[in-house]
Amino acid sequence: MLAASLSATGAAQAPSVKDLDGKTVQPLAQHGQRATCLLFIAHDCPISNQYAPEFNRIVKAYGPKKVAFYLVYCEADGKPVDARKHYKDFGYTCTGLLDPKHVLVKLAGATVTPEAAVFDSNGHLAYHGRIDNLYIDFGKPRFAATSHDLRQALDAIVAGRPAPSKTTKAIGCFIYDSGR
Repeated sequence: MLAASLSATGAAQAPSVKDLDGKTVQPLAQHGQRATCLLFIAHDCPISNQYAPEFNRIVKAYGPKKVAFYLVYCEADGKPVDARKHYKDFGYTCTGLLDPKHVLVKLAGATVTPEAAVFDSNGHLAYHGRIDNLYIDFGKPRFAATSHDLRQALDAIVAGRPAPSKTTKAIGCFIYDSGR
């Protein structure tokens, strides 16, 4: 699925989606950024919702290091008004995007929410997977995360190194397609 969305060089194409206000955005066409992080969420996924404070902390820590962040609402039947309310209620601090046709979902190979995809400055998928290992399985959290995979990947990418793990298994709510 991901390979079909990559150019001959392996870099991601710059797809267009709408932000929460209906403006067209190309999240992977961020010139001058070291990386772009897409966080796939669903407003009704309890695991996604639990990660809102941590994701805002990550945005605050890595935004100044030239990492662009986008919150991607990937519900196929989601309504913009619901996404805007959710975004405000949870106090997100990065740009929110709507991906009902799963353009970004397919590009990143996302299957659950929450799930992160980090693209380097050349548009190559550098990391794909969980934010951390707080969840052992669906409904089975640890007391605290012991591995902060997204932060480790961002640290490496910002330093010009490959992510320690290119892929980790995210635990969360499945992303479904309404047949569009």
